Order: sequence, then C-alpha cells, then structure tokens
Amino acid sequence: MTTKHSRLVALLSIIVAAAALRLVPHPPNFTPIGAMALFSGAAFGRKGLAFAAPLTALLLSDIVLGFYHGMATVYGADLMIVLIGSLVVKRSPIRIGVAALASSILFFTVTNLGMWFSSGFYPRTLTGLEDCFLAAIPFFQNTIAGDLFYTALLFGGFYVVELLLPQVRIGKPQLA
Repeated sequence: MTTKHSRLVALLSIIVAAAALRLVPHPPNFTPIGAMALFSGAAFGRKGLAFAAPLTALLLSDIVLGFYHGMATVYGADLMIVLIGSLVVKRSPIRIGVAALASSILFFTVTNLGMWFSSGFYPRTLTGLEDCFLAAIPFFQNTIAGDLFYTALLFGGFYVVELLLPQVRIGKPQLA
C-alpha cells in the first residue's frame, strides 16, 4: 500500500469514526461535525475530497438520525468550516484552537441566521433576530465545547497515528 493510499485510508477512517460519534447520545450541539469539517479541510490534500468526505459523513448520519429543518444552513456552514480548515497550513495547537473557535462562531451565526430567516418561528425584525440568537446561546456553549473537544481528538489522534504509523505520514507529523 502506498503512503498516499495509507494516508487516505487513515483520514477517511477518522472521518467515518467522527460521523459515527454523532449517533451516540450527546448533549445538544456537542457533536464532532464542525471538528470533522475543520480536520477535513486541514488534512486532505485534494480539496474535492476535503469537501466531500465530511458532507457525505454528515448526510449518512442524517439518514440514520432523520432529516430536519435547516439542513441547508448546517451543510453550508460545514462547507465554510472546511475552508477555514484549509487555511490551517502550519498546524499548531493555538492555530487549531483558534480555527475551532472561528468554526463555532461561523456555525452559530450561519445556522441562526438561517433559522431566523426561514423558520417562520421568529419574526423577520431586529427583535426577532435578537430573540433567535438569544435563544441559541445555550446551544452555542455546547457547540464551542464540542468543537474544541472533537478538534483536539481528531487532530491529536491523527498526529499520534502519524507518529506510530510512518506509512500514513507525508513528511514529518504536522503538529508543531
């Protein structure tokens, strides 16, 4: 098995494992989805795969969990998080942590704007927008906690895999 093939198998395995964690009972919004998109953007050399892997994993877990209102904004936010991940070229714990926080903020903003705009639950006024964002604050705390936890797990786990399995490594392990 070539280095590139071994690396691809390892990366896809991590994405699938992260998606499977979404199926385990968890607090609302404490999921690996944002971290999975961030990791995918940072780890895959082929950008098409960087977008396809987390979106496919998200779709497969949504098939199991059920479809829901606001899916388009969740998927759109995840696409943007992949882009944030692609900017994490030189990986360090601080850069990865900042990217995870930026991803949480982006997800919170995009999904709540989508909820406000499309749900009919909130009036399309500034007060309605404020109410929407205020109601989402408890979920935002879980999003931040989940993104930081799963980002550390995915990036740290892959760093360990690179150390232990030289065949998945291209160059030296990337966590400075």
